[in-house]
Amino acid sequence: MLYIGVDLGTSAVKLLLMEENGTIRKIVSREYPISFPKSGWSEQNPEDWLRETCAGILELTQDIDRTQVASIGVGGQMHGLVALDCNDQVIRPAILWNDGRTVEETEYLNTVVGKETLSAHTANIAFAGFTAPKILWMKKHEPELFDRIDKIMLPKDYINYMLSGTFCTDVSDASGTLLFDVEHKCWSPEMLEICGLRPEQMAQIFESAQPVGTLRPEIAQKLSLSESVVIAAGAGDNAAAAIGTGTVGNGACNISLGTSGTIFISSDSFRVDSNNALHAFAHADGTYHLMGCMLSAASCNKWWMDEILRDTNYAAAQQDISDDRLGSNSVFFLPYLMGERSPHNDPAARGTFIGMSMDSSRADLTQAVLEGVAFGIRDSMEIARSLGIDIPRSKICGGGAKSPLWKKIFANVLNIDIDIVETEEGPGYGGAMLAAVACGAYPSVADITQKLVHVVDTVHPDPDIALRYEKKYRQFQTIYPTVKPLFAALSE
Repeated sequence: MLYIGVDLGTSAVKLLLMEENGTIRKIVSREYPISFPKSGWSEQNPEDWLRETCAGILELTQDIDRTQVASIGVGGQMHGLVALDCNDQVIRPAILWNDGRTVEETEYLNTVVGKETLSAHTANIAFAGFTAPKILWMKKHEPELFDRIDKIMLPKDYINYMLSGTFCTDVSDASGTLLFDVEHKCWSPEMLEICGLRPEQMAQIFESAQPVGTLRPEIAQKLSLSESVVIAAGAGDNAAAAIGTGTVGNGACNISLGTSGTIFISSDSFRVDSNNALHAFAHADGTYHLMGCMLSAASCNKWWMDEILRDTNYAAAQQDISDDRLGSNSVFFLPYLMGERSPHNDPAARGTFIGMSMDSSRADLTQAVLEGVAFGIRDSMEIARSLGIDIPRSKICGGGAKSPLWKKIFANVLNIDIDIVETEEGPGYGGAMLAAVACGAYPSVADITQKLVHVVDTVHPDPDIALRYEKKYRQFQTIYPTVKPLFAALSE
């Protein structure tokens, strides 16, 4: 049988067709627009997601026996607010994960409601990208639209709802709403009351590999698929990527270098750091995880190359950055182009170059961008290490992970082994694996990851380079606290 994995990203939906043994038969990608109505705002039309996902499924399956498609699993961008009315019509464009409009609402939740209260109810504090602050913003600024809300869902759940007719979500994605009691895996009555929501407006909760239903007859006909095709609950993109890289089991780690960047640390038990600097979420394998999320990762390099250098040859731009330059760069880059989440929780933070002189080269600045993202991920790793978590190695995935240089920088900045898996398809591959479990092809998530995920290479840190980067990281750590007051003043 065949399984479809869907990666509902910020710029495009990427779909793959997986055989039962894990072989990827075909991959297609379809883009859709993103709008920025105001500075710091970020929105998309959910109907664009659905249209391109359906078109992608048709393209993906056009040359195969479609009766062999058994199930579909979606991994999707997290935190986005999708609101439907009683006729299942989209009320307004979805407010995305990287939208920064909710500064006042986030401040209200963290200071008036209080971080301790939030953490007690949800295991997390408020970040501007989370769903709950968006709901409060909509309630305040668009009350007529807010009053029309019949269903609140996350981006991938909109796809699942339109495919299956089941109003559902999974535990990993729900964890990022600030409406979910992560420890007990249920909606928090206290948070629903704080946000003015009714329980019936919230989706039914599933574990990620559970089936939520099958294709609606009209959708099955449109896609030329059987009505018996199972729809898995799916997962938030980071949890789905972790499944795709086999990041299951206590202490397993994955770094994702996509539009955003994350460090994902699997945990058999529920745990929270004292300052809530890391997100404490449910994992798609039925356990829990800690995650540090930076809002701009591979997108920093894309911005630098596409918008500033006007150069699409990414590999050529990195070829002059030799080993002797690593850890010796005098230029630093703060990777906060869209504000920052972990561990600073500062929507006002912005990207910054510092340390440039007349002899600074294009290669120096390119290197600084790559290093800045690695330093940002290390900020979150340091929090995990402070909890006594030993992280000797990590998997890596995402578009940025295709750069050999960037992987080498990460290995040395973090001073750990970086493992490369055979299939680096992140959330889409994880979605297909969840789909295979949902229809019974494998007994569990742990079983399928053990059988399908294989490490094919490892990047080891170089002791000399790692030592140089240790000094550079300590210097990097001093920059944000120094300029933080300036960011706040400029945002006014």
